[in-house]
Amino acid sequence: MAKKVLMISTSIRSNSNSERLAAAFAEGAKAAGNAVEFISLKGKSIGFCKGCLACQKCGHCVIDDDANEVTEKMLGAEVIVWATPIYYYEMSGQMKTMIDRANSLYARDYRFRDVYLLTTAAEDEAGVDEGACKGLQGWIDCFEKARFAAKVFAGGYGEPQSIEGSDKLKEAYAIGKSIQ
Repeated sequence: MAKKVLMISTSIRSNSNSERLAAAFAEGAKAAGNAVEFISLKGKSIGFCKGCLACQKCGHCVIDDDANEVTEKMLGAEVIVWATPIYYYEMSGQMKTMIDRANSLYARDYRFRDVYLLTTAAEDEAGVDEGACKGLQGWIDCFEKARFAAKVFAGGYGEPQSIEGSDKLKEAYAIGKSIQ
């Protein structure tokens, strides 16, 4: 049975490696018959969460910007895939801000069960993506029906498009194709 997969690219760099990794994952998910929607946060206006918790009562953030549209798409997705470059051993600021702004999902009937993380970095040593994984796991832990399904870390790719031809693209494709 086909699933509704939402890809969220958080890089603001054109031709970024993390966005290319996301594209490979999306190709695999589509090849498995899933419905895939790709959203880039590039060019979107997404302000910081104010911590007012009004979203818990009204079901959406009271800040009127692009985060509400992304959050509504997250609400209806069965699978959420985050793609981020690693900056200073952590997820991008855009990703963290969007996660915070999706707080209204906590009190709603969200559909997502599987959450994936795709990361790229110039650094290639062990543990480079640990901060991002912990941060995303903390968000997932707030949603009792959701789980951290899998991750792909591609290290050693600092220059735009340097990931082309990498086995990490094949790995992302295979994981995307495994979504059933």
